[in-house]
Amino acid sequence: MIAGIGIDVVDIARFERSLVRTPRLVERLFAESERDHPARSLAARFAAKEALIKALGGHAVIRWHDMRVVQDTEGNPDFVLEGALAEHVRALGIDRVHLSMSHDAGIASAFVIVERAADGGRIA
Repeated sequence: MIAGIGIDVVDIARFERSLVRTPRLVERLFAESERDHPARSLAARFAAKEALIKALGGHAVIRWHDMRVVQDTEGNPDFVLEGALAEHVRALGIDRVHLSMSHDAGIASAFVIVERAADGGRIA
């Protein structure tokens, strides 16, 4: 059962200018394992994190480092959730997070769907 949907788009050039203007932004927004990507990929990861926040209905307990964008075993984008965010997601009964990202024509985009078991319960 779909529990939330989020989408976000980021202007890559504008995002890159922000990174140049505020170099510590990379440290603030991204875990160490995410930082070695080009600006277009960082913009897509930022869009993914924003889309996840929207899918979850807000960011009361969300810290940027509690969500990392990784590749799953098949090379598809996925999230690793940690800390208070992981606890919040479990408390909401969310058992699956779907992520799609893209960057083209100067825009990075991400789409997130969060699901919970049809009966509202949690899957162990």
